[in-house]
Amino acid sequence: MYINQPPSRKSGLRTFLFVALILVVAGSSALAGAVTGGLIVKNIIENNQPAAQVLPVPAANDGQPQTQAITIIPTDVDSAVTSTVERVGPAVVTVLAAIPGQPGMFGISGGGESSGSGVIISAEGYILTNYHVIEGSTEVRVVLADGSERAAEVINYDDLDDLAVLKAEGEMPAVAPLGNSDQLKPGETVIAIGSPLGTFKNTVTVGVISATGRMIDIGNGYQMEDLIQTDAAINQGNSGGPLVNLAGEVVGINTIIVRGGGGAGRAVAEGLGFAIPANKVRIISEQIIANGYFARPYLGVRSQDVNPAIASRYNLPVEWGTYVFTVLPGSPAEKAGVQPDDIITAIGGQEINDQMSFANVLYSYGPNDSVEVQVFRNGETIALNVMLGEAKRN
Repeated sequence: MYINQPPSRKSGLRTFLFVALILVVAGSSALAGAVTGGLIVKNIIENNQPAAQVLPVPAANDGQPQTQAITIIPTDVDSAVTSTVERVGPAVVTVLAAIPGQPGMFGISGGGESSGSGVIISAEGYILTNYHVIEGSTEVRVVLADGSERAAEVINYDDLDDLAVLKAEGEMPAVAPLGNSDQLKPGETVIAIGSPLGTFKNTVTVGVISATGRMIDIGNGYQMEDLIQTDAAINQGNSGGPLVNLAGEVVGINTIIVRGGGGAGRAVAEGLGFAIPANKVRIISEQIIANGYFARPYLGVRSQDVNPAIASRYNLPVEWGTYVFTVLPGSPAEKAGVQPDDIITAIGGQEINDQMSFANVLYSYGPNDSVEVQVFRNGETIALNVMLGEAKRN
């Protein structure tokens, strides 16, 4: 008896025929699949069908070849982004502002032209853009999405929040509605539309809301607050253009870009764009359209902001606030009893600190608001009731 006995000739023949049968079945299945796939492609081409997803039905696990049923699921090539751009794009304009020459040692220097973007917000021809786009201009024109140009009038502006309202005559090609910027959430898709470099008109870039409630110091003791941060590409010339959500609503007006790099020791940064929130835009623009100007509250003092460094240097009794040098005659501050050498530490319960400057606290109220002003005087805090006045900035 042999443990490793070689197979007989008859057994070897049976094995050979079995293997051959398997190869024939496998080849037939492959050929059938190829023919079926070819017929599907032919049918799609001949009938001009859209791209489809092919879902084979699994074969029954009984060892027998199965005919595959093919399910065709058409794919919609349209998207929320393209449809939003189609609706809002015609309401976006390029803003061209003529800047006069400036006097100098050798006479008047040559003027120039600044460019930015804007968005039509009413059928009457009112257009929003940034103040810095039209600052110092003598003439403003807007270029519509179809390439036609129209003269535009600067109705007024708010320089602190970098917003201006223009008006163009004639029928408007489209109007973009303002949305509710308070509902924005980080990660939400947004679209920026504008004319970067003044040349590439109605350029579309897509990104997300990176953050809300951002603050940027623009000098003069004022910080732009509640800005929307986005990574949608924004370049020079995009200023004043809309930031749009997928519902086709303007949720912000693009205003600032922050970039790093270009020098030793400087961090490199990209994708840092900021927009004025639509809710603030609505308040400012509605006042300008209705009254011809935007009024901020008036207190009537000349002062110097106090911080820990200044407090330490001049041995002041508080670290945060604003030191009053002068109280203007007849001002709300004088009527309420504010005196020189007072340090204002809070207005209406809002403290002045590293997060809220004096200007920002004051400008969070409106003309004719009655507020409590806290001042530090002779070692104690005194509360004064003030009826704020109205200050026309321009």
